[in-house]
Amino acid sequence: MRKKIAAGNWKMNCTLEKASELSNKIIEAGSPDGVLTILCVPSVYISTLLDKASHGNIQIAAQNVHHKPSGAYTGEISVEMLSSLGVKYVVIGHSERREYFHETNDILLEKTKLALSAGILPLFCCGESLEIRKSGAHLDFVLDQLRETILTLSVEDFKNIVIAYEPIWAIGTGETASPEQAQEMHASIRNEVAKVFGQEIANDTSILYGGSVKGANAKEIFAKPDVDGGLVGGASLNGEEFITIMNSF
Repeated sequence: MRKKIAAGNWKMNCTLEKASELSNKIIEAGSPDGVLTILCVPSVYISTLLDKASHGNIQIAAQNVHHKPSGAYTGEISVEMLSSLGVKYVVIGHSERREYFHETNDILLEKTKLALSAGILPLFCCGESLEIRKSGAHLDFVLDQLRETILTLSVEDFKNIVIAYEPIWAIGTGETASPEQAQEMHASIRNEVAKVFGQEIANDTSILYGGSVKGANAKEIFAKPDVDGGLVGGASLNGEEFITIMNSF
């Protein structure tokens, strides 16, 4: 059975005081039975929040990792550093990393392989812009992102991947993605995984939705057969809102 996952991506937000307050509220609520809750936090707070989360059933993830194992990369974070802290999850390929930091599919594949070699499980992101969506090429575009990256992995490595689909066109654009549109993309991704690795592996792969998930719409989105949870942005910065999302399965 594939995991049901509520992942919150805090991005570049929160002071230490706010991070502690927010994490305390979520950890005290606890992850519901059968749901894996992951908090993707700023790197400077990982060590502090790992210690807090160790007393509950919440996982702490890194938001990024460098694509080289070590070296003269001032300010960057290696998989070895994350592993030494006890980090088990890392976000790779987020649309903001692709757009603002020009991370290519080749770089993202390097990151993924390094993370897996260190026993860290990637939350691998994919998604299309409004221009691509309106052109009607959205399915092929997203599947090509996966074909050039995680679908080239071995079966054993791929089993440790969680996929997160981000409809970039529906985030901060005024456009709205419907649960049906989410289901269409998730089903296409699962079908592509089945073509490469077989139906059993596809059925066991968790695919998260990252398109402005909120407490008000999470239940309807998560009810779709190929949506296994969410990678939540802004709503994850509100403890009560995120707890509602955690309980929406």
